[in-house]
Amino acid sequence: MEEKKFDVKSIIGFVLIFGILLYIMYQNQPSPEELEAQKLAEQEQVEAEKADSKQNESLVTTSSDYTTNTQVLDSTQKVALQNKVGSFAYALTLPSATNDQTTVETDVFELKFNNKGGHLAEVKLRNFVDYDSVPIYMVKDDNSAFNIKFGTSDNRTLNTQDFPFEPSVSQSGENTVVSMKLKVSETAFLEYRYELKPDDYMIDFSIKSQGLSGVFNTSQPIELDWKQKSIRHSKSISYENRYTRLTYMYDDGKVDKLSQASDDDEIADDVEWLSYRQHFFSSILVANNSPFKKVELTSLDLVEDEEIDTLYTKLYTSKMPLAFNGGEISENLGLYYGPTDNATLKDYDKGLEESIPFGWGIFGWINKVLFIPLFGFLSGFLPYGFAIIVMTILVKIVLSFVQYKQFLSQAKMKILKPELDAVREKYKDNKLKAQQETMAIQSRAGASPLSGCLPGLMQIPVFYALFMFFPTAFELRQKGFLWADDLSSYDSIYDIPFHIPLYGDHVALFPILAAIAIFFYMKMTTGQQMATQPTQEGMPDMAKMMKYMIYFSPILMLVFFNNYASGLSLYYFISNLISIGIMLVIKNYIIDEDKVLAKIEVNKKKPKKQNKFQKKMAEMMEQAEAQKQAQQKGKKK
Repeated sequence: MEEKKFDVKSIIGFVLIFGILLYIMYQNQPSPEELEAQKLAEQEQVEAEKADSKQNESLVTTSSDYTTNTQVLDSTQKVALQNKVGSFAYALTLPSATNDQTTVETDVFELKFNNKGGHLAEVKLRNFVDYDSVPIYMVKDDNSAFNIKFGTSDNRTLNTQDFPFEPSVSQSGENTVVSMKLKVSETAFLEYRYELKPDDYMIDFSIKSQGLSGVFNTSQPIELDWKQKSIRHSKSISYENRYTRLTYMYDDGKVDKLSQASDDDEIADDVEWLSYRQHFFSSILVANNSPFKKVELTSLDLVEDEEIDTLYTKLYTSKMPLAFNGGEISENLGLYYGPTDNATLKDYDKGLEESIPFGWGIFGWINKVLFIPLFGFLSGFLPYGFAIIVMTILVKIVLSFVQYKQFLSQAKMKILKPELDAVREKYKDNKLKAQQETMAIQSRAGASPLSGCLPGLMQIPVFYALFMFFPTAFELRQKGFLWADDLSSYDSIYDIPFHIPLYGDHVALFPILAAIAIFFYMKMTTGQQMATQPTQEGMPDMAKMMKYMIYFSPILMLVFFNNYASGLSLYYFISNLISIGIMLVIKNYIIDEDKVLAKIEVNKKKPKKQNKFQKKMAEMMEQAEAQKQAQQKGKKK
């Protein structure tokens, strides 16, 4: 290793170079006269640049930016503006031709309206915060754009988002009215009128023109274009994005939606409203007068990687034509910015609550008729976690007869198993005959594998309805229970320093408890089924499949529900605990296998009438047996 030494020559060299630089700087410093001349020259240059800047600001610099300053324009500049934008040059000469904003507050909103474009630049919901205690913003930092594209009688195509609107704020009773006018004269203008009501998330929004019938080119379509990027509000962006979706009502009450998992587009006719849903919050545009005739809708998924802390989830766009009436525009609309809450949306009596994904068909019906009213009643006097537990108990009590039927069927099949095994052994060379005899024994005993399956199928609608209910229940948002801070989100007890595919970067406790409960419940039920399940040649080994399911189902619960609402995992945990308890009671105190066997023997002695289905099945099996025997005889010849 080379020994480090003190290099004197290098130090001397650096000192000399530094001294030379100081000498040069001293020799080249300007004299006082030169400094004064330089200062005057800089002042003249600044004044010249300011003059050029003012002149440039007073004229239209690009086709997409028509905002000017507030100075008085001379005739030459006015002519230049007139040549570029026609009659709308007047708006560029007004004091409002700036990027200023008008701020208005209500009980539920803090709103900012931008002069340029006349639309909302910021929408803050005063009563809500996100998972990180940051106020909920629906519109902020240019995530939303609202524009009307129209043609003029002098063959121009213009966009309202490029022009300054003149703001004014007034009161109409208790309501606050914000008027934004794009003027072509003092008496001719295009107006956006916003009427804000106390404690109301719906804004009465109208688009009207006055004195523009000779300005608009009515033979050219006029188009409203609304774009918005949905701002992330929840801990798990992948979970939130799963319930972020564009939904719309059309054709007198029909509801449809774009894809929630990928990019999608659609053209819809007669649209009554369209909702840019961001899980627990929504931006909704409502057509109050008449439906939008044709709307082009798109949804773009912005979450490419759930490991990245993405600010936005989806980009929504909608384009729709507006109608002229006597050469003027007159559209009465509604703008809703607020919670995706069933009770709140239902109050508007426009079907807006249909934008909430309660589930399709019977599943949605169960939620609307049963679970939403029941949970609303229970949570009215109970903490939300206890309301979930009580609702779970009530549901399990109602469905306890299903468990009874299932267990009774398993008990009957267990008693009949030795007899059925003997039949299969006797007719092991004649599978069809063995099947006929098996069905006959089961029919006489009043036992059938289907008698246990059919009651089980009745639980599926309830299971799926609750699967849709808990992730969309706005009441659970930021409501805690035990260690869970938010029953509408996952209940993390440990943050993993890395991301596990499908599982996430945290450990949630309620899914673990639910998985353990499911394991023991399936161990009890599936073990009983395995004991009664006959093995048939040529058929899958059901016992082996059931054995795998005992372990597969809890693992699926553990992985899949780690990012789901903890309220849902709490429900499944309590539900399976109650199921285990009900099963133990049925097995030990209700079902007596000796009595079941005695009843089976009585049923065997009774003449059993076959229904049409059973007769048809018997006839088909007899025909199949006859054909098989005929084929065997043909082969022998």
